Amino acid sequence: MTTPLRKDAARNWDRIVAVARELVDQGTPLQLNDVARRTGLGVGTVYRHFATPEALLEAVATPRLEALTAHGRQALVDTDAWRALESFLTRTVEAQVTDASLAPVAAASVDALPRTTELKESLWSTGTTLLERARAAGAVRPDLTAADLVPLMCGIAYAVDVHGSAPADRIDTAHRYLAALLGGLRATPTTA
Repeated sequence: MTTPLRKDAARNWDRIVAVARELVDQGTPLQLNDVARRTGLGVGTVYRHFATPEALLEAVATPRLEALTAHGRQALVDTDAWRALESFLTRTVEAQVTDASLAPVAAASVDALPRTTELKESLWSTGTTLLERARAAGAVRPDLTAADLVPLMCGIAYAVDVHGSAPADRIDTAHRYLAALLGGLRATPTTA
């Protein structure tokens, strides 16, 4: 159980994360000294809350990871296995192309915060379960594995970045690329 922060410490934590969010959204690498300067807080205060830039980046990504995890739980109760997988992958790719904090956090082999590890494991487990259900229902090609999904989804996010879509068009472009991918994932009916 985590001890709640004092009100002033909670305000400082919120300010630090808000400034970090702005920097991430601008594509500026996180440096704790820079965050301290921009928040008007002492460097020690920032370091007390976040020992490393990675920990701060994970704190920035946490709300989106939590939202994806919640959506995954909803997808797991959908009785249509294909629709559940499609919905989960759609929400995931939307998050990837609109939140710059996700790619580096997802790609990290070691997490700075236990909460990040917990959320990433939950998302992996959800994706695996949804894929297995879709495969068992005959909706997904049998040779597709859970390990295939991550690079495929990252490929879509990368393609959207390379495409250079305007921010307003990024989701539409991602949806188009995902539709092409999903078409390739579908099981092909056998003809006799």
